[in-house]
Amino acid sequence: MADLTTDDDAMTAPAGFPDPALDLPAPADGAERHAVLAGGCFWCVEAVFKPLDGVTAVVSGYAGDGADTADYRTVCSGMTNHAEVVDVRYDPARISYGQLLKIFFAVAHDPTQVDRQGNDVGRQYRSAIFVADADQKRVAEAYIAQLDAAGVFAAPIATRTEPLEAFFTAEDYHQDYAARNPTQPYILFNTGPKLAKLRQRFGDRLRRDA
Repeated sequence: MADLTTDDDAMTAPAGFPDPALDLPAPADGAERHAVLAGGCFWCVEAVFKPLDGVTAVVSGYAGDGADTADYRTVCSGMTNHAEVVDVRYDPARISYGQLLKIFFAVAHDPTQVDRQGNDVGRQYRSAIFVADADQKRVAEAYIAQLDAAGVFAAPIATRTEPLEAFFTAEDYHQDYAARNPTQPYILFNTGPKLAKLRQRFGDRLRRDA
């Protein structure tokens, strides 16, 4: 993630980005749920989800391949099937799975790019939703179809659903990276605009202390 990317402005998502027509109901048990998402550099995606009301934690990590290749140096080689992902842990009584997907598509990344985000190129930077069960898969695929049918983006959505077989937590220095390194050039040029867009479009969904 050494290169600066500025392609996020090419996204065409309007302020009136649609809500998912299909969503998961809040479970009766009140238990925390997880959404595992891949949208390029996990530093940037983590920073978008951390301020949301109802999100209890965001952990950067890897998904898509085995434990033996789940380390930053190996994943960055592009020779594995891992993607950089975030595990968004959330309270479904306060924010739904579908609403997390809405922010994923509207703010967190450009879902029309294939195996890249701007100058970050490689399969490890692909756009993917790692689904834990059939319900998550159904909601995710329905929303992708809904956005494509509505012509929200100028190009077809490249995001694919993949089964979540395992999540591997990334090295400690990747966790909360943007908050700890706000003046790092990559963060300034990539995370800053995303957070501005988040505040503009979803200010009502942010925690009061965000």
